[in-house]
Amino acid sequence: MTTRSAFSYPPQAVPAASSPVGDAVADLRAARDAWRGRQDEARDTASFPSRAALEQVVALLSAALYPRRLGQFRGTADAEDGFVVAKLLAALTALEREIGAEIGYWQHEAGAFEPDHAATIARLFAATLGDIRRLVDSDVEAAFLGDPAARSVDEILVCYPGAIASLHHRIAHELHNLGAPIVARVLSEIANERTGIDIHPGATIGESFFIDHGTGVVIGETAIVGARVRLYQHVTLGARSPVGLTHDDVRQRHARHPIIGDDVVIYAGTTILGRVTIGARSTIGGNVWLLSDVAEDSVLVQPEAVRLDHAAGLDLRDVLQRAAAQ
Repeated sequence: MTTRSAFSYPPQAVPAASSPVGDAVADLRAARDAWRGRQDEARDTASFPSRAALEQVVALLSAALYPRRLGQFRGTADAEDGFVVAKLLAALTALEREIGAEIGYWQHEAGAFEPDHAATIARLFAATLGDIRRLVDSDVEAAFLGDPAARSVDEILVCYPGAIASLHHRIAHELHNLGAPIVARVLSEIANERTGIDIHPGATIGESFFIDHGTGVVIGETAIVGARVRLYQHVTLGARSPVGLTHDDVRQRHARHPIIGDDVVIYAGTTILGRVTIGARSTIGGNVWLLSDVAEDSVLVQPEAVRLDHAAGLDLRDVLQRAAAQ
């Protein structure tokens, strides 16, 4: 027997208010109205930058930065610059368009922008590409020196999550500084989705930065990371949770993330919160919780695990099982 679905309606028809879909439509309308009553709806949300377009921008920029390894260029050395020109023209044209969309989004609260504002940001960004390439090169070399498992720098650039996240961050950071924070944030979230590494584009990171393994690393907006710093997986350079802030307070920006000195190593699972300073050449062991400054050349570790004899281990297991059952 054929039955009619409860959700069968002519295309574009509005279901009756008493139907399941009609009830859902009304409920969604109420939720939208409530949200818009709490938010600033003067922004042009239709102008929000496109994630899909920015994914393509990153691919084009990556090809321009690394024509052979990431761009798959197989021509002669004489033809390489022409390949880079083509990738850059496509990347910067698309980037200018997405920056223009962001400018439209901010227009109502920032006032009128110059007609060529997006083009100016794109042009200034293009001037940073040489520095971006040099910084990513230093990050890749740091990974090669720091990881005995690496067989080549090419393997690191193409495969290592830390290198992928670094490339995205170096691009996003320049755009953030030039006044395109939403475009920059979308780029950082593309990297987060690919690698599990969450670096806010506002974070300042020195040369030869190496994230080993990478999954779960978080670096906040106002963090400052020195040169030749190495982080392992699940390290957090975060801020303390705000207490008692109003809706307007949370929009204020202030220095609230750690400062990490040069040549610092931070092992897996460590959490460092607040505007604290980790002095140069320090080593922070795994699973350490830090809320205060650390002097230069320090070594901070958790106590090592204690080995119990067999009988004591069984007793402890029983205690933990009983506690879990309560």
